[in-house]
Amino acid sequence: MTNWLWSIYNETKKQTEALIPVISKNSVNPNTVFANNEMSLHDIEIYGFDYDYTLAFYSRHLHTLIFNIARDILIQEHRYPEGLREYEYIPNFVVRGLHYDVQKALLMKIDAFHYIQLGTVYRGLHPVPDKEVIAMYDGCHVPLENMSDFYGKSSHGHTMKQFMDIFSLPEMNLLCCVNDYFMKHNIDYEPVHLYKDVKAAIGDVHVKGIMYRAVEADMENYISYGEQTHAVLNKLYEDGKKMFLITNSPFDFVDRGMIYIVGKDWRDLFDIVIVQADKPGFFNDRRKPFRRVTDKGVLHWDRIHKLEKGKIYKQGNLYEFLRLTGWRGSKVLYFGDHIYSDLADLTLKHGWRTGAIIPELRKEIKIMNTEQYVHLMTWLQGLTGLIEHMQVHRDPASQAVVQEWIKEREAMRSQTKDIFNSQFGSLFRTYHNPTYFSRRLSRFADIYMASLSCLLNYDFQHTFFPRRTPLQHESPFWPEQTSAGRESKRVWLSVQSE
Repeated sequence: MTNWLWSIYNETKKQTEALIPVISKNSVNPNTVFANNEMSLHDIEIYGFDYDYTLAFYSRHLHTLIFNIARDILIQEHRYPEGLREYEYIPNFVVRGLHYDVQKALLMKIDAFHYIQLGTVYRGLHPVPDKEVIAMYDGCHVPLENMSDFYGKSSHGHTMKQFMDIFSLPEMNLLCCVNDYFMKHNIDYEPVHLYKDVKAAIGDVHVKGIMYRAVEADMENYISYGEQTHAVLNKLYEDGKKMFLITNSPFDFVDRGMIYIVGKDWRDLFDIVIVQADKPGFFNDRRKPFRRVTDKGVLHWDRIHKLEKGKIYKQGNLYEFLRLTGWRGSKVLYFGDHIYSDLADLTLKHGWRTGAIIPELRKEIKIMNTEQYVHLMTWLQGLTGLIEHMQVHRDPASQAVVQEWIKEREAMRSQTKDIFNSQFGSLFRTYHNPTYFSRRLSRFADIYMASLSCLLNYDFQHTFFPRRTPLQHESPFWPEQTSAGRESKRVWLSVQSE
């Protein structure tokens, strides 16, 4: 029996490897627009945009800047130890979408079913052993009542905060570094206070305008030009589409950035410009009226009866926006990078179509197109199928063989994770399951892409169709299945017949 199992293993591996050249030909274009929900651009008359990480993209220098300023605020204003200056921003240490246990001071990745991915739990800058994690959480499951609220925040009664914003990367870095310093120096501290202080320091970088002034003073260093934002906006304008901007950033910051990216006439492209909107409150709070702002930042006191092109407005709320514009329902498509603050309310409450900008997507797709990744995933799937079908042999010798396969599978899963990020893996998967981030993305975004420039590959009559992925109880044979998929099925059947 043992010899037979290993012969099946070797034959499966051999035939799986033969599929790799075929599968490699089906690489994914990183500039594709991906659909969660069927949507035709023919039906879209009005296009809305967030500003940060939607129209404007930033270099990693900005994350370093935010980290350094917030670290210094902790030292100077919150009286944290001077030794924290030893720590610098660590690129590629964290990924977006992670959860932070405020009371336990642990950063981790959680999947769509609320299970912690073992091996991705960090206290400070060091991983927490799996046994310790399991002991702390009585397993790997995080109950719903302990999860963050709808917008990913840790509020009263919640212990988890989810970091969904790209600007949260330096915040996660700083949390880990400060925790690391306190543990390294055996300083007794309250994790809840640490979390609130770091959050306040990061907030000050934005609220006090420190980040805005730094970016405005050195555009070339902080703004990554080249995402073809200008070309996208021009294409929409020339086709007669209405366009609007709703951002939380102040007007001076947006104006200087858009002049750098698009040109001095950028406001001519937009029918409505709203700054300091205070999203997600903008989408829910009916109380804040719009207020007109001059180019010099002077606020007008007059009541707003109409949102006019060429004028700048601040605050306000979506209900007033809908009343004044009449822009309702599925003829509106709004783009943003924050799945909760930008997109969730619009699709759930107002029926707008939504587009998520996920800059990390381009890097992850390029990784998935590599020969190393294709080789790993092809054999991982083949080995998983082998384990599933051969586990029925319960004699000790057969079980010993299957256990060896399981160990190999676990090692390969860790290796696959490390290809994306050695600490936390892919933004979209926890091993085979979707991440919590990925599940929210599929629920709140009709389409998603790496940048707005991806739209240049499509005309305005194009319909985006989601891929019909078979449910677990459905047959895997669909018309769009590749020749590689059919060949894989043939290989498996031939192995089973021996």
